[in-house]
Amino acid sequence: MAPLATFVIGFLWYGKPLFGKIWQNLVDLSDDEIQKSNMALIFGLSYVLYFIVALFLSIFIEIAMMLGSSALLGGIFASLICIAFVGTTFGINYLFARKTLKLYLIDIGYQVVSFFVMGLIIGAWY
Repeated sequence: MAPLATFVIGFLWYGKPLFGKIWQNLVDLSDDEIQKSNMALIFGLSYVLYFIVALFLSIFIEIAMMLGSSALLGGIFASLICIAFVGTTFGINYLFARKTLKLYLIDIGYQVVSFFVMGLIIGAWY
C-alpha cells in the first residue's frame, strides 16, 4: 500500500495539477520523449525501488514506535529520514550536476511528501 501511495502523489506532483510542465522544462524532456519512453519499465522498477524504501522505513519506524505509536509519528519520522538522507544526497548530486534549485525543490518536495505518506501508512499499522 505504501509504495502505491507514491504513484498517486507522483501523478499529482509531476502532472498538470502541480509541477509537471515546470519539471519537464527543467529536465529538458519533450512530450514526444515522454511518449516514446518505456513507461511499464519505469513504473515497474519505480515500484520495486519504493517497495524497498517502504520495507526499510517500516524497520526504522518500528524502532521509533518504541517511543510511542501513531500514524503521525510514523509520517514525521519518515520525513526526517528523507530530509536527512535523501535531501542531502540529492543536494550533493544536484550541485555537481549543476541542476537548478527550483528542480531540487520540486524533486525533494515530492520525496518528502511521499515519505511522509508512506510513514503515515506504515505507522498506522503499528
